[in-house]
Amino acid sequence: MLATIPVLGMVAIFVFLMLRLTPGDPAAVIAGDNANAEQVAQIRAKLGLDEPLVSQFVIWITKMVQGDFGESFFFKKTVAELISQRIEPTLSLALCTLVLAVAIAVPLGVLAAHRHGSWIDRFVMGFSVFGFSIPVFVVGYLLIYVFAIELGLVPVQGYSRIAGGFGSFIERLILPSITLAVIYIALIARITRASVIEILGEDYIRTARAKGLSNRVVLMRHALRNAAVPIITVIGIGIALLIGGVVVTESVYNIPGLGRLVVDAVLARDYPVIQVVILMFSFVYVLINLVIDLAYSFFDPRIRY
Repeated sequence: MLATIPVLGMVAIFVFLMLRLTPGDPAAVIAGDNANAEQVAQIRAKLGLDEPLVSQFVIWITKMVQGDFGESFFFKKTVAELISQRIEPTLSLALCTLVLAVAIAVPLGVLAAHRHGSWIDRFVMGFSVFGFSIPVFVVGYLLIYVFAIELGLVPVQGYSRIAGGFGSFIERLILPSITLAVIYIALIARITRASVIEILGEDYIRTARAKGLSNRVVLMRHALRNAAVPIITVIGIGIALLIGGVVVTESVYNIPGLGRLVVDAVLARDYPVIQVVILMFSFVYVLINLVIDLAYSFFDPRIRY
């Protein structure tokens, strides 16, 4: 848990320097094309961008520790307010994708391992290759064309908050979730298959079958549980894919979430927004992997911390 502090500190330094050393001036973006050098300089001074890099970083990190995330250059709102407005769509999309991916991928991987060498196994492996090979935005546009434009089953784009009705909420969330889940399903199904195949060759599996236990019991109670450690590990690692995919998926489906906010902030060189959102994504990633590390002892009692 203490290791998360230096990790987030390094992320903060990296993001801060990366933004400052990348070509582009937020003051020039705010001033507009018709502004002169004096007007741009005034805006830079007002935003504190004329200070040395070390001073800018110390001021920013001090405010962050005190809970002050700063104010957006472009949106003219506090960063905390922007995040509170955008967090529901992103959280809904991520949770729906995670549930959908695990619910589909784990049974697919177990089935492929059980039918090793059959057409089902080849289908799962082929889907895994397909899922890794096609970019998220391509999958998104294909699904929009087929299910939204041609079949008219779901809306093309947009987001409906859960407070406006669960039906419309799911209707607009299902296609983005499937889009984002494809690569995640491919990853989890492949690792599940490999882990379960390895476990099925163990002596205690043969003993369980010799005792007359059904295939279902052998697969779910003995094989899957003993293969759970690498599976939950890859679920944690895949959170990085999920976070990256959220940015692209929200842009494709015009969802007003944190991913779309990052894209808009990057285009406007909105330093405070970019820094805080990336730092928050990093914290979530570290936290989820910490939880998964602690979950190892539940699936494998031999693991102790």
